[in-house]
Amino acid sequence: MADKESSTDLERRLAALERRLARGEKRTAAESVFWAIVHNIFPEEARAHMKAAGREQLLAARVYLDKWIGRLDKEEAKDQGREQIEIK
Repeated sequence: MADKESSTDLERRLAALERRLARGEKRTAAESVFWAIVHNIFPEEARAHMKAAGREQLLAARVYLDKWIGRLDKEEAKDQGREQIEIK
C-alpha cells in the first residue's frame, strides 16, 4: 500500500513539474531551497490548508480594495456632477 501511495505521489509531482516546465516557469536557487524545505517539513494536508488560507487572504484584500475603489468612484462622480446608479 505504501508503494502505491509513493508511486501516486511521485506521479502527481512529476505531472506538476511537467506543467511548470510547459509554461516556461523557472525558480531561483533560493526558491527551490525554500520549497524543498516546505515540502519536507509540512505534510501535504498542511500545505493544502496553507494554500487555502493564502487564497482567503487574497480574497479579503480584494474586498478591501473594492470598497476603496467604490469610495473613489463615488467621490469622482460627485465632483463631476453625475448621478451614481448602483448595479447589483
